[in-house]
Amino acid sequence: MPSRRCPCGSGLPLAECCGRFHDGSGTPATAEQLMRSRYSAFALGLPDYLLATWHSSTRPERLELDVGLRWTGLDVLATTGGTLLSSEGTVEFRAHHVVDGRTGAQHEHSRFAREHGRWRYLDGVSLA
Repeated sequence: MPSRRCPCGSGLPLAECCGRFHDGSGTPATAEQLMRSRYSAFALGLPDYLLATWHSSTRPERLELDVGLRWTGLDVLATTGGTLLSSEGTVEFRAHHVVDGRTGAQHEHSRFAREHGRWRYLDGVSLA
């Protein structure tokens, strides 16, 4: 049986891509890797991972995912910083979804920062 492909769109099996971040056996090395792993966590329904990778200064106490929303694809449009040696970075992306039979997309410019040596989601601005 072929392995399940990662929802982030890398083309890799989940276990070799974002799955290793979700299960704690790997750590995202760049802001883009963290963003992709967070998109995959939304697609797979993993709120604990999302909270764990949220910067402590902006992290909510709880997170409830919309079970009626199905994430269907991710386009990374631009990145700045967020490299192995950076302390901050941004990722612009478009995340496609289906809800109530209607397709849509979330277009966002997200900021990431290192906290205790690990990349964390800081905040994002929705783009029209």
